Amino acid sequence: MTIELFYFDGCPSWKQALENIERALQEEGLEAEVKTTRVESEADAQAKRFIGSPTIRIDGVDLEGQQAEEKGYGFGCRVYSYDGRYAPYPSVEQIRAALRQHA
Repeated sequence: MTIELFYFDGCPSWKQALENIERALQEEGLEAEVKTTRVESEADAQAKRFIGSPTIRIDGVDLEGQQAEEKGYGFGCRVYSYDGRYAPYPSVEQIRAALRQHA
């Protein structure tokens, strides 16, 4: 399993997203390669299918599923919705659920 975390330097949320990935992996008892990739411009965002920072893909599939890419790509921040609340990064539970789907 490969996990990719895409972010841009101005994003204050990507480090918490990375911590949540690591915690979710630990709680699920899984090992995975976690690769971080910086997105540097709008053109780079388009080329990398960047939905916003942070974007997480597990084995090439967005954390929120293929349908998440219908939102389009862009160089900016991303918001995640979970249990009726919004956050600038996915919760550990969201990541755990996605890991179980891909394991």
